[in-house]
Amino acid sequence: MEAVGEYGGLNLELTRVIVDVSGGYTEFQDGDVIVAKITPCFENGKAALARGLCNGAAYGTTELHVLRSGPTLDRGFLFYVAISDRFRKLGESEMYGAGGQKRVPPEFSKDFPMPTPPVAEQQQIAAFLDWKSGQIDALIARKRELLEKLKEKRLAVITQAVTKGLNPAAPLRDSGIPWLGQVPEHWEVTSLRWFLRTGSGDFITNEDVECDRDESYSTPVIGGNGVMGYTIKSNTKPNGIVVGRVGAHCGNVHLIREKCWVTDNALRISTIDDTFDPEFLFWLLKSLNLNNDANRNAQPLITGETIKGKKVVLPPLAEQKAIADLLDAKTQQIAKMFEKVETAINRLTEYRTALITAATTGKIDVRGVQIPAL
Repeated sequence: MEAVGEYGGLNLELTRVIVDVSGGYTEFQDGDVIVAKITPCFENGKAALARGLCNGAAYGTTELHVLRSGPTLDRGFLFYVAISDRFRKLGESEMYGAGGQKRVPPEFSKDFPMPTPPVAEQQQIAAFLDWKSGQIDALIARKRELLEKLKEKRLAVITQAVTKGLNPAAPLRDSGIPWLGQVPEHWEVTSLRWFLRTGSGDFITNEDVECDRDESYSTPVIGGNGVMGYTIKSNTKPNGIVVGRVGAHCGNVHLIREKCWVTDNALRISTIDDTFDPEFLFWLLKSLNLNNDANRNAQPLITGETIKGKKVVLPPLAEQKAIADLLDAKTQQIAKMFEKVETAINRLTEYRTALITAATTGKIDVRGVQIPAL
């Protein structure tokens, strides 16, 4: 499924000898339209028009429906119908199964009512949507590049502040640690081992968690990806840090300012004394990019011992607080820019969806549109 793009595209890099894959897979051919049938992939528009397949055929996950157009249906037009908002919304309403195993039945695609203009018009619509979708995709790609640059800028701002301080004129000395390089000469270089307590969070059942906060369920439940709901109990005091311990969110760092429940997918970290300001420690851990230190034998895993073994800088407490205050302000500015770019991406995505639906249902007439050669 990961080889099927959202709103089109197929990763064709993996090839195998046919006898190894002729059973237990979904077979399709050049010109077929493949559509994910399982939630949430179907709702997210995972579908593609198969082109350029090795030997003209391919085998995919059994979680795909294969649509093959007849002589009165253009394959490009069919692809755009399959990713249209109308197709996905109606398909979602007919899913069967429970939870993450809900699927669109094959009868849905067979019985889906769709307008069928003459083949020449279908081809014009598909060509128009290829052109406009290409423009929109290019804009979205540039926006995503900007998001990556903002992430890099945020990390650079954090790293600069926690390793060099706020005074550019401060005398420096070699820290003796390659990633730190030179540090202010009045700062200590030490190990986190002497200042931290670490331990895994605790398991909590789904029945003990509510999505929305109210008077009773007011304690945040925090996992590797942050707040995931609310409960009535707590296992962690305020002014601590949570680090994702396992899986996709391993190494994520969260500052907690109130009591909370930390799940067993995360580590609880607190300071032994007042040597480290908790907010400075939060930014310091963010700069370490802890995900790179995860054990990856099976799935990513990080331990408290790994974190405590880190060599870091220790500025005077007053400087720690000043650095934390500055990073709060600067990262909030970056977060606002990040939010604006994400909003622009969402609007472009919505526009593309609306355009596809309008063109494939005849709400807009594209017969006279001059399409540049692609």
